[in-house]
Amino acid sequence: MKRTGAQIVWEMLKREEVEVVFGIPGGAIMHTYHPRQEYGIRHILARHEQSAAHAADGYARVSGKVGVAMATSGPGATNLVTGIATAMMDSVPMVCITGQVPSHLIGTDAFQETDITGISLPITKHNYLVTDIDELASTLHKAFYVARSGRPGPVLIDLPKDIQKAETDFVPPEEEVELPGYHPVGPGDPTLVEKAAELIDQAERPVILAGHGVMMSGAMRELRKFVEKTNTPVAFTLLGKGGLPESHPLALGMMGMHGEAYVNHAIQEADLLLAFGMRFDDRVTGNLEHYAPNAKKIQVDLDAAELNKIVAVDVPILGDLRHVLDQLLPRVERQTHPEWLGRIETWREDSHRRDIVKRPENGNLIAPQVVNAIWESTGGEAIMVTDVGQHQMWAAQYYRSDNPNYLVTSGGLGTMGFGLPAAIGAQVGQPEREVWAVVGDGGFQMTIHDLATVAQEQLPVRIALSNNSYLGMVRQWQEFFYNERYEATDLWANPDFVKLVEAYGIRSWRVTSPDEMQPAIDEARAHDGPSFIEFQVVQTGEEGNVYPMVPSGAALHEMIRRPIPEETFKEGE
Repeated sequence: MKRTGAQIVWEMLKREEVEVVFGIPGGAIMHTYHPRQEYGIRHILARHEQSAAHAADGYARVSGKVGVAMATSGPGATNLVTGIATAMMDSVPMVCITGQVPSHLIGTDAFQETDITGISLPITKHNYLVTDIDELASTLHKAFYVARSGRPGPVLIDLPKDIQKAETDFVPPEEEVELPGYHPVGPGDPTLVEKAAELIDQAERPVILAGHGVMMSGAMRELRKFVEKTNTPVAFTLLGKGGLPESHPLALGMMGMHGEAYVNHAIQEADLLLAFGMRFDDRVTGNLEHYAPNAKKIQVDLDAAELNKIVAVDVPILGDLRHVLDQLLPRVERQTHPEWLGRIETWREDSHRRDIVKRPENGNLIAPQVVNAIWESTGGEAIMVTDVGQHQMWAAQYYRSDNPNYLVTSGGLGTMGFGLPAAIGAQVGQPEREVWAVVGDGGFQMTIHDLATVAQEQLPVRIALSNNSYLGMVRQWQEFFYNERYEATDLWANPDFVKLVEAYGIRSWRVTSPDEMQPAIDEARAHDGPSFIEFQVVQTGEEGNVYPMVPSGAALHEMIRRPIPEETFKEGE
């Protein structure tokens, strides 16, 4: 049967089991939009193309499916770029479809023409410019295969207007995809696996570094078996949280620049690091010359480019983590490590004495208390979506869950403005789950227009705004490292957020004291539709800064710590 290029797009999306597309129509993609309703695929209208990409990203992270974003040519396509780069850095499967000027006008600087394939080349796993209608179906099939297989990532398809309008006999592509030079990996080299098992059996102070790859591989069950057999404590990267239930006695917490102090001490004192699906990002390692100086290092990753890229390791295993753990489990001996775990517990107790949430209330509303209250109210069962900044680190420190993929946040790119649109995608991807978007007043205003999408779709997202009237993380750096010269961080002209959000018809509350915090959270959770709470939190000083903090260029153990108060809390109070 004859199909236009536009019809083939939706036909293939249906075959790839796509249920929703996030986007904004425009001149060069309008023809593709025209037949959508015939295929029953839901469309969520974003208010900016960057938001469409972030929403597709959030959808993919919580649903396990490929997110899809759609935009017109020129500014529509370039507005996707930040969202594409965010997905690329965090290995999120996404397909972006952009309209393009007619093929015969490409390269002529036609109206709204941009070389989006050239622009996006460094930030996509692969991209395509379709110039033959007969290749469109197979291109879409390949795009989804590339996006979801191996190390996931975003793929872009640029579609000229004449290809959208052209007709051809639609022939569904073969199920099997063969791409020369592209071979996703499986199990690891048996010799290297055996060498890794020997190091694991010999270790006295091992630590597992669990990254996003644990969940992308679906290796949560295998990781838990390995952890419990070897009695090895687990430190998480920001995106690795959820790879092991955080209530597990061997789950330590987050590592790195704003990680738990006892976790960083454990890494620095370890004699073996097992890097599972993580890439030794600079926010994790600190100064490389002094990183885990006494530790042997094993790294398992399915991307050969990540092995030995930043940290030289003793055993680099190229393979899918789930398969490699299956190989390791029968080869390693059962261990206990009581002395090592006892040392870590001593460091943990010191961190707890410094915990600001456990201190007696002094009447100030502080952001960590807000996150902690949301955690206690939801029992860690909600999906936590964050923007980027201080509140992001507090969410990572104080919101814990036993569920995988519960934390949705921009890790590698650190994209301010990510939180609200990603929460939209997460709520669409998991409509039965409770979704909280924790945002700061800086990042929130970058994509605040998405309140219109929340209202139009009546998505029951709960938005918690941590408002300190500053670009908080930048201000903290200025306080610590720039002689307290506060340049361009004071958001003195913030709007009345409650009035602004209510203008979209969204139920809103303002909280200014600890006594008001819990009632507002309870009411927001009880409300059927979208809800918003503005928390006016402490702006500066010890209560307004994130601790611990590893200064740029410092070793992982050289943290700036929150002082121990003169009267420390008593256990159980």
